[in-house]
Amino acid sequence: MKVLKHIPFPVLLLVSSFAFSQDTSKRKTIEITSTFKPVLREPVKLNFSAVPPQADSSKPNLAYAIPQQNVTVPFQPGSLSPVAFTTDSILGWRNDQYLKIGVGNVHLPYVKGGISLGEGTKSFFSISGEYYSSKGRLDYQKNNLADLQLRGTFKLDEIHELTGRVGFKGEDYFLYGYRPDTLEFTKTQIKQRFQTADATIDFRSTKPNEYGISYSPRLTIAAFSGKNDDRKATENNLVFELPVKKTFGKSFGIDIDFTADLTRYNPTGKESIKNNLVYVEPALFLKTPNLFVHTAIIPSWDNKVFALLPNILAELTTNDQRFTVQAGWIGYYNKGSYQRFASINPWLAEPERLLNTRVQEMYAGFKGSLANHFTYSAKASYGQEWNVNLFVNDTVDGKTFNTVYSPKMEILKLHGEIGYTLGEDLSFSGGVTYRNFSKIDGQTRAWGLLPLEVNASLRWKVLKDLYFKSDLWAWDGAAYQTKQGEARKGETGFDLNAGLEFRVTKGLNLWLQMNNLFNNRYERWNQYEVYGFNLLGGVVFNFNQK
Repeated sequence: MKVLKHIPFPVLLLVSSFAFSQDTSKRKTIEITSTFKPVLREPVKLNFSAVPPQADSSKPNLAYAIPQQNVTVPFQPGSLSPVAFTTDSILGWRNDQYLKIGVGNVHLPYVKGGISLGEGTKSFFSISGEYYSSKGRLDYQKNNLADLQLRGTFKLDEIHELTGRVGFKGEDYFLYGYRPDTLEFTKTQIKQRFQTADATIDFRSTKPNEYGISYSPRLTIAAFSGKNDDRKATENNLVFELPVKKTFGKSFGIDIDFTADLTRYNPTGKESIKNNLVYVEPALFLKTPNLFVHTAIIPSWDNKVFALLPNILAELTTNDQRFTVQAGWIGYYNKGSYQRFASINPWLAEPERLLNTRVQEMYAGFKGSLANHFTYSAKASYGQEWNVNLFVNDTVDGKTFNTVYSPKMEILKLHGEIGYTLGEDLSFSGGVTYRNFSKIDGQTRAWGLLPLEVNASLRWKVLKDLYFKSDLWAWDGAAYQTKQGEARKGETGFDLNAGLEFRVTKGLNLWLQMNNLFNNRYERWNQYEVYGFNLLGGVVFNFNQK
């Protein structure tokens, strides 16, 4: 105890604590005075408030620029013979047959028919024919027609097609225009008969081959004859055409066209006459959506006489295809043949010689469309023509026309057209052509050529099964020559025709045709008065209709 007394107090504390820490008799334990629980913070959520869009009540203005597709119809004098209602040419091939029969105060009878054959994919055939006999109030005012045509098309493969045609046509005209009308002739002396037998074969590529080349060779052979009393002239015509086109891309290409037009004419009691025309037309063309340019020169040999003709034309079109400006300098030939002259003036006498008319013409104009239905065009041209064929009455009784020529003539021509089309329900077209003939070498007038022509045509689907059509042809009189050699001007002419066709059943139609409604007894050719008002009507039988 004494010893403890002398030990300092801090030392005693240290010793005592050491003693306690070294106590191994007790079990080791861990005392937890509190618990920890990890908790994530409450996330912050974004609240989206959906707002509906405002309704747009305005109508969108959608403008479509679709070019109007129109077919330019040549304005030619309307035939006085009725024709069947023209169906839509884009319809699929069908094997149909029809027969049209009619009678009237001038035509008695009138018959026309057609048959289509073939399976419709690789072969197509058609046979068509027409016959009528007409008689007017004047002595020998008669005309007969018989026409038969056979056509066939064969698809040889995917890009080649062969087409053939064989035809025969016979026409009888009577030379009733003699002066004075107290003269007496027999029927044989007055009757003039034309006959034509022809054939055409056409081999063409329906699309360019792998080298971008397309071609369409064609051969036409025709045998023509004209007979009046004891006079008979014959003519053989052969025309071979070989157009070849090569394209480079979508815009540029080359055209080469070779043509040989050979004629052998045998007049009554005279030596045969050859009239041969050969020409080659190499051309370059450029075609874009707004521009078309065609540039060519035509080396030609007219009975071995060389001439170089131009063929340059251009068209500039707006982006919407609604307005086009045109300009050109072109040259071409009108073949001189007995067959062609007879188709213009059926009362002509045998030509003593045949000359080809060479034409060079410069023109400018425009065309376009409005409101998707209305079309228009206008053109002005100035041209020179060499060896122009004209027709003058003979100096005996005037019942025949002699073919004469003007070595050179200048012509100023103005032409305009308008048209309106409303689907297949309504179509109207009208045109006017003015010609001014000047510097007529070798002749005092342009005999037989019309200085002014006006044409109009209307086709209207009045009801579902009722169709109406009308044609107008008017002109200013052509110059003619009297027996004394004096130049006179012919009278003006006006001819209005109208017709109706009504479908009774699928296989039966009724039709009515009225020609020269105003009974205008005009003379297109001097001393030859037309029929006047004539009425023709009948039925159409349509076979194989479903």
